Amino acid sequence: MPNRCVFLDRDGTINEEVNYLSHPKQLRLIAGAAAAIKLLNQAEFKVVVVTNQAGIARGYFTEQTVREIHQALERMLGEQGAAVDAIYYCPHHPAAGIGVYRQECNCRKPNPGMLERAARELNIDLGESFVVGDKISDLEAGLAVGCRNILVQTGYGLESTNEFSGAAWRPEYVADNLLEAARWILKQW
Repeated sequence: MPNRCVFLDRDGTINEEVNYLSHPKQLRLIAGAAAAIKLLNQAEFKVVVVTNQAGIARGYFTEQTVREIHQALERMLGEQGAAVDAIYYCPHHPAAGIGVYRQECNCRKPNPGMLERAARELNIDLGESFVVGDKISDLEAGLAVGCRNILVQTGYGLESTNEFSGAAWRPEYVADNLLEAARWILKQW
C-alpha cells in the first residue's frame, strides 16, 4: 500500500525563520510544531521535510552545516516524542549560486523534485498527501504533483497570504500554525 504523507517546509513552518539559518544553535522550534508532527506520526502519516537551502549555493554555509542542523532538528523533535521520516534539501540557486550549486534544477521549490524523489523512495501516494508551508513556492511544488496544500501563518505566511489576492489558485486551508494544520489534516480522514 502506498503511504500518505505530510510534506513540511522547514524554516518558518517547523522552526522559526531566521533568514539563512546557519548554525544549530539558531534552531528554535515554533510552538506546537513537535506536537503537530507527533499527531501526524500517531495517525501513521509519513512526515517528510522538504527545504530549499540556497545558503549553500550562496556560500553562506556548507552541506555539512545543513546536515548538523537537521540532526539537531531531529533530536529536538525526538525529545518531544515526534519524528520525521526523511529530510530532503535543495542546495541550488539558479542565479546566485557558486560553482556546481549555481544551476536550474528540479529540486528547488516551486519545482516538485524533492516531493517526487520522496514519493519514489518512500512509496508515497502524492494524491493522498499534503504540503504545509509558509510560502507560495512550497505550495506550488505540492500543486504540481497533486498534493493538497495548506499555508501556515508563521514565518512568511502572512506575507504569502497577501500574495494570493490575485492568484489563480488558493491553498485549500490557511492555518495559524503547524499544529492547527495537522489537526485540520486529521479531520480530513
